[in-house]
Amino acid sequence: MTPEERARRSAEAMWADDRASKWTGLRLETVGPGHARLSLVVRDDHLNGHGICHGGVIFTLADSAFAFACNSHNRVAVAQHNTISYLSPGKGGETLTADAREVSLTGRSGITDVTVTGGDGRIVALFRGASRQIGGTHFDEEEET
Repeated sequence: MTPEERARRSAEAMWADDRASKWTGLRLETVGPGHARLSLVVRDDHLNGHGICHGGVIFTLADSAFAFACNSHNRVAVAQHNTISYLSPGKGGETLTADAREVSLTGRSGITDVTVTGGDGRIVALFRGASRQIGGTHFDEEEET
């Protein structure tokens, strides 16, 4: 099995049960080894009292991209901690895109950076997540051979 196939199969297994990402309206655009891209059209119910995209919605987008990237090796991984910096507001009706890239994977610990951009390409937020593989897989690779 290629690393790309493993990433795709892992993402399919995760997406099947990811009610939170679906509820928020996220779309899984691409996935590869240590990489994932998700997008979201900012709906009216994503807007806060200032009329801009709620930070929690942006965080959810970035966190989900992080999750798909750090789980792309068919090893179950969870967040240990993460940070986000908001640089510009998300606007109603625009598409936000989160591009996650694994920076480091040593043993069971990983670091993944996520850049969230707006429809015009501006950086909306920068997110860094630390992951920990906790054991288990998303699908049985032995059945695939």
